[in-house]
Amino acid sequence: MKLLELNGREVTTGLKFPEGPIAMADGSVLVVEIEGARLIRVLTDGAKQVVAGLGGGPNGAAIGPDGACYVCNNGGFNWIHETDGFARPHGRWDRYTGGSIQRVDLASGAVTVLYDHCGDVALKGPNDIVFDGLGGFYFTDHGKSWDRLMDRGALYYAAADGSAIREVAFPVITPNGVGISPDGGTLYASETETGRLWAWPIVGPGELAKQPWPSPAGGRFVGGPQGYQRFDSLAVEAGGNICVASLVYGGISVFAPEGGLVEFWKAPEGYCTNICFGGADLRTAYITLSGYGRLIAVDWPRAGLPLAHLNK
Repeated sequence: MKLLELNGREVTTGLKFPEGPIAMADGSVLVVEIEGARLIRVLTDGAKQVVAGLGGGPNGAAIGPDGACYVCNNGGFNWIHETDGFARPHGRWDRYTGGSIQRVDLASGAVTVLYDHCGDVALKGPNDIVFDGLGGFYFTDHGKSWDRLMDRGALYYAAADGSAIREVAFPVITPNGVGISPDGGTLYASETETGRLWAWPIVGPGELAKQPWPSPAGGRFVGGPQGYQRFDSLAVEAGGNICVASLVYGGISVFAPEGGLVEFWKAPEGYCTNICFGGADLRTAYITLSGYGRLIAVDWPRAGLPLAHLNK
């Protein structure tokens, strides 16, 4: 395994725990602020524009087939602020009422709640989201931890118009990042507290093939980190590698699709939470360093995967 350094340029700072970066065609980058509870557009000069106030804890985001931004809202955290300005989430927000999937009209800033339940099961802490080429989307529900309790998480598939949602994998322990392979045939999801990356064959829209026990949710184990790590969100490269943002010893863990850790890019802080690809050749990695509220851009050695409704 290669050990590398994330030497990038600072795009902007002063964000309130940024996550869910989306590199737009005009060179701007959309991010959500989990603590700030907003959707922000970061311009090429680093200036920030508020697109919408979202409430709760917006966590992951993706552009849908209609050009709107779809947001996983985890319902909010409480926060700890260190004396040097470092912020970190701590337990379920005292005013938490549940999680949801929101749709944001980028032109007007209008926000609509598409889903807050799957059947009679309430969404607890939606975390990350990816669209397939058919207009539907997969998302993770990380759950919430509070007092002595922890929810069991799940993966869902839903229609962009709010008409249908189904559970596709359960139980998953604190599922976080989610992505789709270049051929559209494999769904990937990372688990935060276990530091595990899983894969499932996609056999139809919202239909996953499952491995038998002892796989806890039918997934194939792709890999884990070296040492103690907590996994966050992920992005997929055009060649198939899976890039997982990693907490504690912050950085980007890169896995081969067939399994195994290929390389680790060390970040300058422990809360390296998400990665997306942008630029003309999709070889710029935009990475959120959330504890200190930074967005950085890194020249990546390989191209990122074009997203279904964004990078075509």
